[in-house]
Amino acid sequence: MAIGWVSEDVGTGSSPLTLVNARTAKTMPSFKTTEVRDRWPEDVGVLAMELYFPFLYVDQTELEVFDGVSTGKYTIGLGQARMGFCSDREDTHSLCLTVTSRLLERTGVGLDRIGRLEVGTETLLDKSKSVKTVLMQLFEESGNTDIEGVDTTNACYGGTAALFNAAAWVESSAWDGRYALVVAADIAAYAIGPARPTGGAGAVAMLVGPNAALILEQGVRASHMCHVYDFYKPDLHTEYPRVDGKLSVECYSRALDKCYAGFCRKARVAYAKERGDRPVTLEDLDAMLFHAPYGKLVQKSLARLVLNDFLRDPAQHPALAAFGSLKLEDTIHDREVERAFMQLSRKTFQQKTEPSLLVSNQVGNMYTPSLYSCLASYIARVCASAPCPPAVPYSPVGSLDELFPGTWYLTQVDEMHRRSYKRLPLLDTNGRAPRAPFKEDAATNGQPVGASESEAH
Repeated sequence: MAIGWVSEDVGTGSSPLTLVNARTAKTMPSFKTTEVRDRWPEDVGVLAMELYFPFLYVDQTELEVFDGVSTGKYTIGLGQARMGFCSDREDTHSLCLTVTSRLLERTGVGLDRIGRLEVGTETLLDKSKSVKTVLMQLFEESGNTDIEGVDTTNACYGGTAALFNAAAWVESSAWDGRYALVVAADIAAYAIGPARPTGGAGAVAMLVGPNAALILEQGVRASHMCHVYDFYKPDLHTEYPRVDGKLSVECYSRALDKCYAGFCRKARVAYAKERGDRPVTLEDLDAMLFHAPYGKLVQKSLARLVLNDFLRDPAQHPALAAFGSLKLEDTIHDREVERAFMQLSRKTFQQKTEPSLLVSNQVGNMYTPSLYSCLASYIARVCASAPCPPAVPYSPVGSLDELFPGTWYLTQVDEMHRRSYKRLPLLDTNGRAPRAPFKEDAATNGQPVGASESEAH
């Protein structure tokens, strides 16, 4: 399944865009150093991902009351329900330690199997010492100090740059057969004012290597970088950024336009054999995921991609013919155009983008991990629920503790796709299996019905 993966950087005019293949997750592969030079690594991408956000949050409806603004200004105008925040018990270092520990524990990857560790963050606690060195304490007992990588800082783009660097390392002659680990974490906090409700906090860790579940496609990535002062942090005595809100949205939109155009151009060439020479549009993508400072900006950005498609072929929507002669660069602050294409894109947004905003809506802007919280949300809400028959033979791994007493459950699917089931015992109000009526016949062989675990095929 192809997933359009858009990453915006609201702060430096940088916006990479690439294409990802989502496939059924496979068993974690193992590589030996001696195997590295025998073959070029294939299907490099994300093998596993862990997302973390703080326990504390502010309800945006209550923040509207506290700030004395109109009802719905944050919940409807920004599209945000809650905003996560950290107490003084958590900082960038602790967020990274938590999410990295969880990923390593859940995947069971040996600490000696990590050969590169790179951190993307803009929430700096030290002007010299990297967050990566703080994470190295997790590797002390293993004795593994041979780990490449360091921090990458460039506003919200640092996490994506770290991911690209990790993938490039695996694909390079420097790769020694081990995994790369990418960590992105930030605490987004703003001074009192209109930007404050767009804060948030969180972290993501991703394991990168060959034979991945999420493959980074080659040859279709597009980037846009320029010099601009829309979002920056020149005062090292405060965590609050300097923000020009209008300019920041303009930078986001221009970067989006440039990257989408570049992606469509490259993808048209890359997939010419499979799809012919027809133009690439949003119809070719299963989903569009964005860096999400706030939900409404994401919705407007999807509408802008629809506008991009429209201006390349206005005849597809005769009712909007009046907009057909517009220049893309003149439409950024045009409210009439925005309303028209938000309406036109509503169904596409609901199907291909809105499922990715689950975490963002509840936690807020995470800066560098923001895009990846959207990726995790999309996978959890769409990909994970899609029917996908497992390879056989197959043994289910779900916990029996998540089932009601008396539930029949799948135990095994054999190599012939034959399914076997068992039943959990029934429990009484005291948590004990109730005594069933004694019924001695051939079917029960003299045993109380329901007194023991049942089995069926």
